[in-house]
Amino acid sequence: MSNELFIKKTVTINAAAMQVWDALVNPEKTKQYMYGCEAISDWKVGSPLLWNGVADGKTITYVKGNIVSFDPGKRLQFTVFDPHGSYEDIPSNYLHVTYELFEDNGKTTLTVTQGDYSKVAEGEKRYQHSLKDWDIIQLLKEVAEK
Repeated sequence: MSNELFIKKTVTINAAAMQVWDALVNPEKTKQYMYGCEAISDWKVGSPLLWNGVADGKTITYVKGNIVSFDPGKRLQFTVFDPHGSYEDIPSNYLHVTYELFEDNGKTTLTVTQGDYSKVAEGEKRYQHSLKDWDIIQLLKEVAEK
């Protein structure tokens, strides 16, 4: 693939930016919208981020990556990789996810960007699979508004 390929979703949430932020980084809240997975990290740049869930009574890491940038209430960027995928676990196969928050009058606009799928193995296939995954942004909105 030669053209950049990103998923970009935006939602306006009836909550302050720090309330939305809590929904993005609090494991008890992430499991309410992220397919039952908890986001596990110490949230420091360079640190691991694991998306862990339970299957058959065992904790499984469904997605892993590292924190790239962390600016509470404003911006979070991390890499992601599916350790169960059929592609090699090398840095060039990791995608970047960016959460950007903008608060105005008690409402927060959250923009989620993931990619660049054009630079990773099986990029088109992974892009098509991930398109439907980001429909969870509406569930995230509901969790943040509670």
